[in-house]
Amino acid sequence: MIECSANNITKYYGANKIFENISIELKTNEQVGLIGPNGCGKTTLMKILMGIEDYQEGSISFRKGAKVGYLNQTFNYDSNATVIDILEEAFQNIKDLKKEMKSVENQMKKLDGESLDTAVKNYGSLMEKYELQEGYEIETRINKVCQGLKIEDNYRNMIFEQLSGGEKTRVMLGKLLLEEPDILLLDEPTNHLDIDSIEWLENFLQDYRGTVLIISHDRRFLDKVVKKIVELTPKSTSVYDGNYSYYVIEKERRFLLEYKAYENNQKKIERMENQINRYRIWGAMRDSEKMYKRAKELEKRLEKLEVLDRPVLENRKIRLSTKDTSRSGRIVLKTDKLNKSFGEKNLFRDLSLTVFYQDHLCIIGKNGSGKTTLLKLILGELKPDKGIVSLGANIKIGYLPQNVTFENEKMTLLDYFTNTHTITEREARSELAKMLFIKDDVYKTISTLSGGEKSRLKLCSLIYQNVNCMILDEPTNHLDIDSREVLEETLLHFTGTILFVSHDRYFIQKIANKIMVIENCRGKLYPMSYEDYLEERQKKMMEISTKKDLKIPKRTQTKTIKKSVNKYKLTKVEEKLELLEEKLNLVNKQMILNSVDAEKLFELYKKKELLEDEYEETFIHWENLQK
Repeated sequence: MIECSANNITKYYGANKIFENISIELKTNEQVGLIGPNGCGKTTLMKILMGIEDYQEGSISFRKGAKVGYLNQTFNYDSNATVIDILEEAFQNIKDLKKEMKSVENQMKKLDGESLDTAVKNYGSLMEKYELQEGYEIETRINKVCQGLKIEDNYRNMIFEQLSGGEKTRVMLGKLLLEEPDILLLDEPTNHLDIDSIEWLENFLQDYRGTVLIISHDRRFLDKVVKKIVELTPKSTSVYDGNYSYYVIEKERRFLLEYKAYENNQKKIERMENQINRYRIWGAMRDSEKMYKRAKELEKRLEKLEVLDRPVLENRKIRLSTKDTSRSGRIVLKTDKLNKSFGEKNLFRDLSLTVFYQDHLCIIGKNGSGKTTLLKLILGELKPDKGIVSLGANIKIGYLPQNVTFENEKMTLLDYFTNTHTITEREARSELAKMLFIKDDVYKTISTLSGGEKSRLKLCSLIYQNVNCMILDEPTNHLDIDSREVLEETLLHFTGTILFVSHDRYFIQKIANKIMVIENCRGKLYPMSYEDYLEERQKKMMEISTKKDLKIPKRTQTKTIKKSVNKYKLTKVEEKLELLEEKLNLVNKQMILNSVDAEKLFELYKKKELLEDEYEETFIHWENLQK
């Protein structure tokens, strides 16, 4: 079944045409990846589908009753709203149902006769709806999503407005996943997530009961989640029935077929043009009207012949400088027993690391584990609480931070490059052109550049400086897939040392020959590729699981109580609480089964009230025993 269909959409911003003749079709339970270069209009198309943006031509239709959810980057909430308040908004209908049930419960205490029978039937109907909407599972569902997205217990009660941009995005993603819309529109959902959270999101979306449209530059994520790729260009969309790896192979195959058809088309045109010229020459030589007539007929046929455009496999990509780097010493840098903390939060304890010449070392770990802090300690931007950072001989470091800034952003690109590297405008233009800053682009001021353009400019400058040790913090941020691939090729040809932090697993696999994992304030080195590291991690998890299975199960111990209490009494009370919980669950199930039998339902309701009262008294008794 078709959930959403967009046909021949055309979009303008003022006089600028963003795209035209764009069509896309989303089917039930389909996972689709929307890809294309930066600026081609992917986010704009998603906003058009949501009704946030308008469009000038075309039509959009949704299945009747389809619920659409969109991960928006702008958040408008009450200044006092907490994280848990926002997450619970996903269950607003269920919460309203719960309030209605509570209201009926209070009414039932005051009614009798036919009025009571009517109220009991109404209560039974509400209970059935509550069960069908999984009202009893709300807390479990919230915990599952929070655990996967690393929304920790300690900041569920924090004010939403006080969170960072990345934390807000994670909370909004969590709310959207809890809403479970029929059509889920996700724009770069892996931004601000660490690798563990990305892997959890992959598993969640693979099992998602609904249609998903994803904009992402994370190629491994697209490989794992989507079953169809839609490539967006300013003039059309192309559909590929497979994941990202399939798309790469299929796109090249289609290109070869198109190019062959183009060559045959060109040969046919050339043959016809040559024949026309021959007919004219023969007509002139023999003064033959017949030959002129044949030439005219062939010209008409040529005019009607479709001329195929020359197919282009790839648009222009960045071309980074590949000049040789100066040789550094064997040991590039060394950290010895580093300790670092901010307030009460410890990041490292006794972290030691040695980076050798031509190592391509990737540092991975959960968000907040201190990956960027370690880079700043190495660069000397921060000082360790304890321990030493030392650099080897002849080291020339180039650093690309997550958020690139420049000292004077009022300068033009051309002025920046000529002044920084003391070179001529011609040389500067040549270097900037390698990063696709061409023609009038070089006269733009740095302040007008996007985040991705600033990263490109900084990277171009670093490579021109002939550095022999690259330190990169999330270098693929803001880059589209084509630019990431060129960056990978350039770094693979880089003859120096690379130390980088990244959550892009595709990029890590291509570049890294060593992995360091920061976990529990320690750093562990794995001298292997990312895929080999994953295999090693899987083996260890299997070993731990096997050891747990072999252990003899121990009886659960009661937590130590501050004051001495009668443990026998405490155990008995806990057993009674468990028994009462089981009885309450059983009564709830019986109430749902008997929702149409008013007499039986009222009898069960009275039983439930008595059990709840007994449970409350027992719980108070349990609390008193622990004091």
